[in-house]
Amino acid sequence: MMLIEETAIADAALPVDQFKAHLRLGTGFTEATVQDEVLKGFLRAAIAAIEARTGKVLIEREFSWSLNKWRDQAGEILPVAPVTEISVMTMSDASGSETAVVTDAYRLERDSQRPRLRPKGASLPAISIGGSVKIAFIAGMATDWGSLPADLGQAVLLLAAHYYEYRDETALGDGCMPFGVTSLIQRYRMVRFGAGVAR
Repeated sequence: MMLIEETAIADAALPVDQFKAHLRLGTGFTEATVQDEVLKGFLRAAIAAIEARTGKVLIEREFSWSLNKWRDQAGEILPVAPVTEISVMTMSDASGSETAVVTDAYRLERDSQRPRLRPKGASLPAISIGGSVKIAFIAGMATDWGSLPADLGQAVLLLAAHYYEYRDETALGDGCMPFGVTSLIQRYRMVRFGAGVAR
């Protein structure tokens, strides 16, 4: 299976000015925008890290997910949350010929942890041998930075600041994340269940 981010977060959606204020960078100078591209990079890295830790997409964008077989034909758990819309589902056969699945065959079951693609009938459409299915969908907690929950926004700024301050550091361990960030994102992290309990 493969998850692809079809659209990236627009530069205009990144809180560069808030990040500058958080870092207490000087303002009003002719070189005030010289670090903007660097700051955007740290913000994008912080957003990606928090999305990976929580399984939640922060700023709304488009994704596509391809797989070769259903894990459960009664309902497939989508790889990220929250999903707001299934745009299209396309079936491909072994030769690569594609067919769009009619929307009457499936529905989105919204859930903040485990959104699912559900059949409207008894089961999801069968995937042919050697074929695949591609599901295009829109996911995100907020359409823009201002609509993001305040604690997640603060976590992004804290982590981006951490990356900025320690950008030359090579001695930190893998997966190192400041305590303030982990405590802010804790309630958004994916709840894990034992085998068979998550259904």
